[in-house]
Amino acid sequence: MIDHLEHVARLTHGRDREGLDATLVDVLRAALQAEVVALLEILTDEGQEKVLCRVRSGPGSELQCWQPGQSLADLPTLQQQSSLSEAVRQGIPYVPAPEAGRLLVPLRTETQRRLVLDLQLPQPPDEQVRRVAEGMGRIYVNVINLLDASERDTLTGLLNRKSFDDTFYKATRPAAEAAAAPERRAPATQHWLGVIDVDHFKSVNDRFGHLIGDEVLLLMARLLRQTFRHDDRLYRFGGEEFVVLVRAEDAAAAAKAFERLRAAVEVYPFPQVGRITVSVGYTVVRPFDTPADAFERADRAVYLAKAQGRNAVRCFETDVAAQPANEPLHHAGGGVELF
Repeated sequence: MIDHLEHVARLTHGRDREGLDATLVDVLRAALQAEVVALLEILTDEGQEKVLCRVRSGPGSELQCWQPGQSLADLPTLQQQSSLSEAVRQGIPYVPAPEAGRLLVPLRTETQRRLVLDLQLPQPPDEQVRRVAEGMGRIYVNVINLLDASERDTLTGLLNRKSFDDTFYKATRPAAEAAAAPERRAPATQHWLGVIDVDHFKSVNDRFGHLIGDEVLLLMARLLRQTFRHDDRLYRFGGEEFVVLVRAEDAAAAAKAFERLRAAVEVYPFPQVGRITVSVGYTVVRPFDTPADAFERADRAVYLAKAQGRNAVRCFETDVAAQPANEPLHHAGGGVELF
C-alpha cells in the first residue's frame, strides 16, 4: 500500500507532459514488475488510424517510439494491430487470448485523445494487477485533464496564450543548444512561427451574431488540425487570432504549409457565413529567439498581408525585412483598413 501511495505521489507531481508520460510507464513497470510498459496514442492520418508509441520503458519493443518531426505516414495502422484494435473497440482493460502476459488498458482524455497502456507481464495479469494498471491510468488522465484545463482554450481546445512561452522554449530548445555548442549536430529541421488572423471577423459577429462567430472559430481550429502535423503546436491567442509553431526543413516547406492553410480556408463552406479568408504572417525561429520577438516579426508580416489586400501569406524575412525602412504599407484598394 505504501509503495502504491509513493507511485501516486510521483504521478501527480509532474507538470511536464513528456515527463508525465515517462513517469507513468516507469511507475507501472515498478509497481507491477512488468517487463515492458508502453504508452501508445491512436491518431488519424488521411482517414487511417495510426499507432504512435509515445514512450516505452523496458528492453525491446515492436513499436519505435515517436521522434520529433516523424511523419504519421511511417507509423503502423491500428488495423494491423488486431489485439490493440480490439482493446480500443472494447474501451476496457483487455488481455488478448493468444498473449496471456499482455494487458492493454485504453484511456481517453476530456479532449478526446485516445491512449492505450500496453503492458508485457511475466505472467497473466490477475484482477489486482488490472485494477492497479487501470487506476494509475485514470490518475494520469486526471492530471492530463487538469493540465489541459489550464493550458488550452476553452472554446477550440487549442493551446492558449498562457502556455505559449513554455511550449515555445521546449520546442525550440534543441536548436538553441546546438547553436551554443557548435560541436553538436544541429537539428535537421527548423521551427517557424506563424500568426493567422481571420479577415473581417468583426463583421461576421456583427452580421450573424457571436454564436455563429464561435462556430467559425471552431471550424478554423479544425482546419488548423487538419492542415498541420500532429506535433506542430497550435494556439488560439484570443478573438480571431491563431498562432502555429511548425517544424519545416526549409523556407519553401514552411511557405507551402502556411499556403496550404490559406487555400483550405478560402474554399471551405462555412455554414451561414459562406466565404472566409485569413491573412498569414510567419518567420523563422532563430537560435536564442524569445517568444515575444518571434511573435512580433510574424505579426508584422500579418500586417503586411492585410495591408496588401488580405487572403495572403507573407514571410517576415523575404517580404517585410526586404522592404525599405521608410516605405509605407499600401492596401490594394488605396486605403489601409486592417481589421
